[in-house]
Amino acid sequence: MRFGILGPLAVVQDGNEIPLTAGRDRVVLAMLLLHAGRIVTPAELVDAVWEEDPPATARAQVQTCVSRLRRLLEPGTLFTDPAGYGVSIADDDVDAAVFARLAGEARALSDTAPVEASKLFREALSLWRGPALSGLSSPAVRRRAAVLDEEYAATVEDCIDLELDAGRERDLVSELTGLVERYPLRERLRVQLMLALYRTGRQSDALAEYRRARDRLDEELGIEPGAALQDLHRQILSGEISQAPAARGVVRPVRNLPRTVGDFIGRDEMIGKLVRAAEDATVLAIDGMAGSGKTTLALRVAEILGAAYPDAQLFIDLHGHSEHEPLDTNAALLALLRQLGVQPERIPTDLDGRAGLWRTELSGRRVLVILDNAASSAQVARLLPASAASLGIVTSRRRLMGLDGIHPESLPMLDEAEGVALLRRIAGPRVDAEPEAAVEVVRRCGRLPLAIRLAGARLAHRPRWGVADLVRRLGESALPELAAEDRTVASAFALSYGQLSVRAQSVFRLLGLHPAGRFGAPAVAALTGLALEDARDLLDDLVDVHLLEDPEPERYRLHDLVRQYAAILAEALPPEERRSALAALVDFHLHVGTRLARDRESDIAVEDFPDEPPARPELVEVAAGDADWLEHHRTVLVPLVRTAAAIGQPGRAWRLARVNWRFLFQRGYFADVLATCQAGYEAALGAGDEHGVAVMNNYLASGYYRLGRVEEALPRVRAMLDYQIRVGSRAGEARARGNLGAVLMHMGRMSEGLEQSRLSHRGMERLGRRIATVSRRMDMANGKVFMGRYREGLWHGRIALQGVAEAKADYFLPSALLVVSEARRGLGDLDHAERLAQAAVLAARRQGIATDESEALNVLGGVTFEKGRPAEAVELHLAALELGRDQGRMSHVARYSNDLARALRAVDDVPGAIEMHRQALQAARRASHRLQEGRALSGLAVCLADTDPDAARRHWRQALEMFTAMGVPDRFEVERMLRGLDR
Repeated sequence: MRFGILGPLAVVQDGNEIPLTAGRDRVVLAMLLLHAGRIVTPAELVDAVWEEDPPATARAQVQTCVSRLRRLLEPGTLFTDPAGYGVSIADDDVDAAVFARLAGEARALSDTAPVEASKLFREALSLWRGPALSGLSSPAVRRRAAVLDEEYAATVEDCIDLELDAGRERDLVSELTGLVERYPLRERLRVQLMLALYRTGRQSDALAEYRRARDRLDEELGIEPGAALQDLHRQILSGEISQAPAARGVVRPVRNLPRTVGDFIGRDEMIGKLVRAAEDATVLAIDGMAGSGKTTLALRVAEILGAAYPDAQLFIDLHGHSEHEPLDTNAALLALLRQLGVQPERIPTDLDGRAGLWRTELSGRRVLVILDNAASSAQVARLLPASAASLGIVTSRRRLMGLDGIHPESLPMLDEAEGVALLRRIAGPRVDAEPEAAVEVVRRCGRLPLAIRLAGARLAHRPRWGVADLVRRLGESALPELAAEDRTVASAFALSYGQLSVRAQSVFRLLGLHPAGRFGAPAVAALTGLALEDARDLLDDLVDVHLLEDPEPERYRLHDLVRQYAAILAEALPPEERRSALAALVDFHLHVGTRLARDRESDIAVEDFPDEPPARPELVEVAAGDADWLEHHRTVLVPLVRTAAAIGQPGRAWRLARVNWRFLFQRGYFADVLATCQAGYEAALGAGDEHGVAVMNNYLASGYYRLGRVEEALPRVRAMLDYQIRVGSRAGEARARGNLGAVLMHMGRMSEGLEQSRLSHRGMERLGRRIATVSRRMDMANGKVFMGRYREGLWHGRIALQGVAEAKADYFLPSALLVVSEARRGLGDLDHAERLAQAAVLAARRQGIATDESEALNVLGGVTFEKGRPAEAVELHLAALELGRDQGRMSHVARYSNDLARALRAVDDVPGAIEMHRQALQAARRASHRLQEGRALSGLAVCLADTDPDAARRHWRQALEMFTAMGVPDRFEVERMLRGLDR
């Protein structure tokens, strides 16, 4: 099957054309063929078919068009991708690709085999049946078709150049006359026609052709003929032109691009995007931070696209970010015109005159111009090529948002693999010998190409160094080491910093104080003392010049090396200014955490919250209204706690950890719980704050408990209890006893744990702490269920659930639903149990409580299993297990693995069940979870009973000993199984 787009759209199979009568189908197929080799999005197809006023069913209609085309075309020709649609055809199956191949081969042979090149040009031109995709009026199709038509005209010109060189002007006069009528504004064709006329003895006709060209250009464009036409006209008048074939000497292509680096590496995705964008755009804009490789990338793209712009390839450094003053537009135009070969006496002195001459010179030519290191949109606006036949590539450290009709791309850092490859290219094979050290070098260079080049240069010039030696030299602050002669990363940043406004410089310096380098606008407003809107505006300024990154709206971060540079600047600030700014930042985060925690917390725990009001309540209000605030700022917490301690505010340090605990705990970030609370503990201990030490011990215990490290949790929670008893705090004592009860029950000491939970519940009830009382009631319900006392567990659980509803304590709702579900399940009321577990899943997801979600999924899996749906139970237990593993909760991983093993056994996957029980056994032992350890042993025994009864007997006896010591009902089932095995 063949496709034709060099003329009316045509589809031919076995010599017969397949009719395409539906106009929309023709537009859709044309768009896919015009963009062969890439995916065309539904939005692009909708725009092509309907332009500005698509119907509500546009996407559905596009799908219908594609379906119709699939029925007409060979199977597999059209394919669907998640991003849109594409065509899968060989290059020789579409005439435009054959044309491009032949024309490219011809150009490659132009200098060495002109006769063969001319034949190839003529073969390529013979493929054209008229204007590309004539008959289709879609603007999107016409824009791309215009590029093909331009390629046709340029190829004709190249071919005629060769034939004029060969002395075939008599054969070409009539063809050129028709071409000039078809393309009246193409000056190169006019030059060729004048030359052919002159050489055939028609000097007066050649001069008349010049007058017609001049009049047409003046009438339609208001410009004078270009340099080539004027030079030929002058030569004919003066008799200086030779009769010998020398047409191509009249318009000599200009190549003025600097050399590309020999060690260019990576950037394949970005290069692909830019090359594809050049199909439709006339200007590509590449922005990025200092040292990111913008110029190198631009030159690489120019190298790839160069053959499509044979008339001239120009380069100019606009000094937008350098030690020199930015080049003004007038001077830049002068330089570009001189690069094109325009004589100085022809170049006007005024800006408008030079801009007009620049447009004239580019008219009818295919020119690529790189405008490097632009300072602003205004600097480059009049330098950009206006013709669709030419391409401009602009690079800048600033986002050029003032330019219309451009294709912008922001250049990211290299990925690690690209960074290591670049280091290897510069420093040699030593890099391969130390792969881990090489990755560390790339990381310490922030994956910034300039930094990697400088680091690689240091290594290359020190043959005795290993890569690990370079890592040690880079240390924790790599910036001072990244230098080679007069090139440094710091100086590159300094140029960007020096061009900021005074206010933006002040904000940038203060950002160097931020302990984590990630922040939102309200936090920056607190740090700098600015109004929120002013902070946002200045942050946008820093983003625009790539001294700051904005990976998401209203989320900002400093690149590692930029952060080091900002920190160097911040060190020069007066100590009191630094301390004041950091204190304001700590105050802000403390009160945002407090505000968000109050709705999540039990009424027993808020006594540890700060009493004083926030310094900037309006900023706290904005941050607290962001549902994802804590999620995005959780990595800031440990550095902030340490910062608070460092500036002499240990009380705020441990309270920062305290107020953010509930969020971290319920989202399953237990490693963060430990890190944050450990930092708070150290601050309180260093300050001799006994209360702070006790509170941090309590929350450290919670992290250890959830991670299954109960042997470490137990002394922490006992220390909390001892302190509260010693200071006579009844509320604190009740709180500590409840936590102690949970730890003891986890360890299998059920009776002791239940007693502590009962004492805690009684204490809360006497104090009138409503929500805390409900929480302890749930603890008792769970304990009763674990011990198989389901009716007692149901009684406690229903009271707890009622209390949660009355107090509107939504964060406790999933836990309350689950304990009632477990009790119902134990009593055999599976329908009720299933509905309650389903409600718990929904409630946990609605509240964003990952720990409760995994628990609810596992409970639902257990109920589903007992209702005779083991395959469904496998999926639910698997989902719970994945969440549990992500959270690092070893005790829960043990339980979920045991439950999954039981379901696998029921679907006849005994090897899978054995593996999961073994994993459960390992997790339970790591977590000191005696109940799940016993259940893992019992489950293994069930799996092995038929094949290895001796091993099964050993496992059951170990499990029975554990279950008997804990007093849980599992012992009765194990006793029954052992009796059966013995018989």
